[in-house]
Amino acid sequence: MRLLLVRHPRPEVDPGLCYGRSDVPVDAEETLRVGATLPAGLPTWSSPLQRCASLARVLNPPQLRFDARLAEMDFGAWELRSWNDIPRMEVDAWAADLLHYRPGGGESVLAVARRVAAFLHDLYQEGHAEVLVICHAGTMRLLRALHTGLPLEAAALEAARTPHRIAYGEILALDS
Repeated sequence: MRLLLVRHPRPEVDPGLCYGRSDVPVDAEETLRVGATLPAGLPTWSSPLQRCASLARVLNPPQLRFDARLAEMDFGAWELRSWNDIPRMEVDAWAADLLHYRPGGGESVLAVARRVAAFLHDLYQEGHAEVLVICHAGTMRLLRALHTGLPLEAAALEAARTPHRIAYGEILALDS
């Protein structure tokens, strides 16, 4: 199966904000611009958060499913706060235990990896030759690590340690 992973367009939030699971909007023109770069006619799965869902709807694919397992990590009390305002000791605690620490009381990386792995397992069962998955940078890093066949905890650590260099609207192709 070929997975085409697409990161949502740039959201309308101030730079430097932590906005994981928060449902922030994207600019309609930016959404149309990104949509014009994507292949048409593929079965499509999307995070239900509007920054992904609006792009998925623009594509008008033959099959569209929204799946909450594709949502970005929930940063709890950190959501919509400036990264600079989050106490350094909390960020350091997360860095010291990437798998289990729950930033802001939200989700741990391992919890996110479990739900993303369950999504990927179910998607593989569908038997499609090629699909489009519209999601978030964190979800994309997890899908890429899981797609390589790494065990769950190793994939979660790999994704968490991978530098965040996925651009808004970027496509990552994963081939089996």
